[in-house]
Amino acid sequence: MATFTTTDGTEIFYKDWGSGRPVVFSHGWPLNADAWDDQMKLVAAAGFRAVAHDRRGHGRSGQPWQGNDMDTYADDLAQLMTFLDLRDAALVGHSTGGGEVTRYIGRHGTDRVAKVLLLGAVPPLMLKTDANPEGLPIDVFDGIRAGVAADRSQFYKDLSETFYGANRAGSTVSQGIRDAFWFWSMQVGLKGAFDCVKQFSETDFTEDLKRFDVPTLIIHGDDDQIVPFVAAGKKSAKLVRDSTLRVYPGAPHGLFAVAPYKDEFHADLLAFLNG
Repeated sequence: MATFTTTDGTEIFYKDWGSGRPVVFSHGWPLNADAWDDQMKLVAAAGFRAVAHDRRGHGRSGQPWQGNDMDTYADDLAQLMTFLDLRDAALVGHSTGGGEVTRYIGRHGTDRVAKVLLLGAVPPLMLKTDANPEGLPIDVFDGIRAGVAADRSQFYKDLSETFYGANRAGSTVSQGIRDAFWFWSMQVGLKGAFDCVKQFSETDFTEDLKRFDVPTLIIHGDDDQIVPFVAAGKKSAKLVRDSTLRVYPGAPHGLFAVAPYKDEFHADLLAFLNG
């Protein structure tokens, strides 16, 4: 397996497919780089270099007690970019991965970055506050923590339903897709999974988004039951200069894996990379 070691001694697993301009994928919680395999194969076949890593605590990466926070996630991504000497890269982040990409730019800038795609991403802030009434109440995230702590296997099986919109009439989500979600989720360590909930829900990315200075495509499903569009993609598009917002009617949070949205996303992804 391909890995590198961060400055705090955590081993990070990554995939590196193809050659050409790099496209770096950051996955959502509680998944790993495998969730991006379809998109990595797509862009590598189209002449790009596809890179994706397992976030610390997730998948095949190390499971340290410390460092399960958004700043460290972003710093791990920066160290991956430096380790592989990636330049003129497109960063693609889904859900928590969108937060990771956003905080990366907030902390490390865009010297190595040419463009950004945020998909169903958590910025600017998921938590409901007086200043962010469109967000979700803290009880929602307390419930996630309780579910993970009590019976994470069953919790992940249940979560796959809303993640992919399998509870909606006319859903085409297969049991295989939901099983893969459970399998990937069970690879995240309990400590990392638990800590990450606070990071994706309570981190305010507003100032990070204001630092974006490269072309940015924001894609969000308007039936996202995990990261509400009105609190996330809609607001991010107003904060990021030179951004384009694409809303997929009826699409769920995991739209990149679900027909017919997957094909639409693939077309938009390639068009954006080639634009």
